[in-house]
Amino acid sequence: MDKKYSPATQCIHSGYDPKNGEPLALPIYQSTTYSYSDPEAIGKLFDLTAEGHMYSRISNPTVELVEKKIADLEGGIAALCTNSGQAASFLSVVNIASAGDHILVSSKIYGGTTNLFSVTLKRFGIDCTIFDQDISASELASLIQPNTKLIFGETIANPALSVLDIEKLATVAHEAGIPLIVDNTFATGVLCRPIEFGADIVVLSTSKYMDGHAVQLGGCVIDSGNFDWTQNDKFKGLCTPDNSYHGLIYTESFGKLAYITKMRVQLVRDLGVYPTAQAAFLLDLGIQTLDVRLKRHCENALAVAKFLSESGHAKFVSYAGLEGDKYHELAKKYLPLGCGGVVSFCIKGGKEAAVKFMNSLSMFRNLVHVATVHSCVLHPASSTHRQLSDEMLAAAGIDGGLIRISVGIEDINDIIGDLKNALEKTFG
Repeated sequence: MDKKYSPATQCIHSGYDPKNGEPLALPIYQSTTYSYSDPEAIGKLFDLTAEGHMYSRISNPTVELVEKKIADLEGGIAALCTNSGQAASFLSVVNIASAGDHILVSSKIYGGTTNLFSVTLKRFGIDCTIFDQDISASELASLIQPNTKLIFGETIANPALSVLDIEKLATVAHEAGIPLIVDNTFATGVLCRPIEFGADIVVLSTSKYMDGHAVQLGGCVIDSGNFDWTQNDKFKGLCTPDNSYHGLIYTESFGKLAYITKMRVQLVRDLGVYPTAQAAFLLDLGIQTLDVRLKRHCENALAVAKFLSESGHAKFVSYAGLEGDKYHELAKKYLPLGCGGVVSFCIKGGKEAAVKFMNSLSMFRNLVHVATVHSCVLHPASSTHRQLSDEMLAAAGIDGGLIRISVGIEDINDIIGDLKNALEKTFG
């Protein structure tokens, strides 16, 4: 589909284009494998010299069409879906980093991703330096080592809700000859396209706003096609022969598609993290209403942020849409259409007050999820960031009284009414 169409139109029409007499709804190709006329045809698939599907652990027609839609929506040249956002983050890094390498990761990203990079990847021999994303470009550049392979950050951090200065990080990364990877889960291509600001790779947890209904897990990696993997000798996995494909060199055989192709035919092939056709079908249904839902999420979240900041019961409220918020100016640049539906606030009285407040809510759901049509709350220090040390919690902006509110698309009067009632029960 023409990428000049607006995101609202791409959400509906990109990816699947039904021909005359074909179904309007995305077809579900519920098959593990595919039939071919002769062994030679299948052999070409295994040699990567012909296009097609060989086995649904690597690709599937239904999933492929959703991948095309997401690539359009994010402004990339290709996308690869996974069965979780964590899988997408993992693949985006290990596709270009291996034992003995080093990565730079923002301190304010999702706690589960921090644990993945600083603990699990360390077991793989990949060293991780956590940095404050608000430091100057020169300070960030000083952290880059000869073996640094990438910089990683989130457009809107979860749950600190800081806004990433994408252009600053992209400039530093590119001057060092390494790519910038941006997790765009909370914004999606509807609110921000990191690729347009210099990001080279985008990752998503499609379980959040893209799905929007908390019905299926998923992730996605989107390749901008803009990074030159041959500019130095840092990315040999893309620029030297792969013996598992008879010496094929990805950059020579696939050009701008080298990164995403290697990820699919090497990592996804071996790790088995590809989603099912049914999951992709459900994701597509969610994406079709993404633009409409995000508008309502943003409107409601801004109203909630204003209410909490004026309530007198919050030590602080984090929402970049608020004037005076530390990241308001960056939000005007990167998120002019809205700052998403997630609001974080630190309630006076610390953890004890936070628990009492959350137990006093009636409509809000207390659950380990975010970015669904339902309004829900979470205490990060007790859940998503539980594995982090006190020092890491402080670096991530996590306080014992911090509450993350995922504002749904219910009537705003009912949302604020429930919050007001809970505050009254908490403080009398």
